[in-house]
Amino acid sequence: MLVERRQGCGHFILVKKTIKIMQMKQKISRLLLLFTTVALISSTSPGCKSKPKDADVKSSVETALRANPETNGLMVDVKDGVVTLSGETKDEAAKTKASELATSVKGVTSVQNNVMVTAPPPPVEITADDPLTSAVKDATKDFPTVTATVKEGVISVSGELKSADWKKLKMALDGLKPKRVDASELKISK
Repeated sequence: MLVERRQGCGHFILVKKTIKIMQMKQKISRLLLLFTTVALISSTSPGCKSKPKDADVKSSVETALRANPETNGLMVDVKDGVVTLSGETKDEAAKTKASELATSVKGVTSVQNNVMVTAPPPPVEITADDPLTSAVKDATKDFPTVTATVKEGVISVSGELKSADWKKLKMALDGLKPKRVDASELKISK
């Protein structure tokens, strides 16, 4: 207890400081009680430890997949943190990469990889010019207004032709498997 001697008095009196100290002790006790209550409520509240929303997880997985050219374009579905991947990739490595990218996203509990690996397209067969020239002459014989030449596997078509006839001729020429058919010099009418 703090006391102070007053000038001119022969006795000791309690100072206002003692009262202030007691008031501060009461305030501290109340604050400690308040902090304890807040800490107890915070530790039992499920809101503080909530898991990410499925929509947020889906967005993050899609962003990760778009960043990689091998996995760009795959579809993503998320339910309760379980990611389902679907679509097509060119090889097994890209399929595996998609799973790895999805698994690395926060909030993903597991990955169901339904991605299909597509077979590569068959190689383009290129026909030599001499047999191709002979086949082009045969294909164009019914179209007298058209001239076709072959150079290095490319068929160049010129002249005039109706739209319906061009469709028939184009199908016949494509069936010969050239590198390409160039019709830039062909005038097509209705």
